[in-house]
Amino acid sequence: MSRAEIITRDVDKIANQTGNVYKSINIIAKRARQISTEVKEELNSKLVEFASSVDNLEEVFENREQIEISRFYERQPKPSKIALEEFLEGNVYWRDPEDPQLEI
Repeated sequence: MSRAEIITRDVDKIANQTGNVYKSINIIAKRARQISTEVKEELNSKLVEFASSVDNLEEVFENREQIEISRFYERQPKPSKIALEEFLEGNVYWRDPEDPQLEI
């Protein structure tokens, strides 16, 4: 079992781009959901070739390639961590529909 890595984040840095920490967290959460969906779709497309119509328990344990693909995705960083890093680096496009400067 691996130990969880805890990183302290500067709330001011998170709030800098929006001026509001809650707005920033909402943007990060939405981006994390997008990343999670993309990863799930990618994983499912790779595992579809292993799907069988017969549920044979012996085949499930023998398919090493499928296990390796699954392990690869398990080792990937969590979507929330990726989204937070993207946001702090300024790589997330977002807009505030309540901002009067956005009106045409």
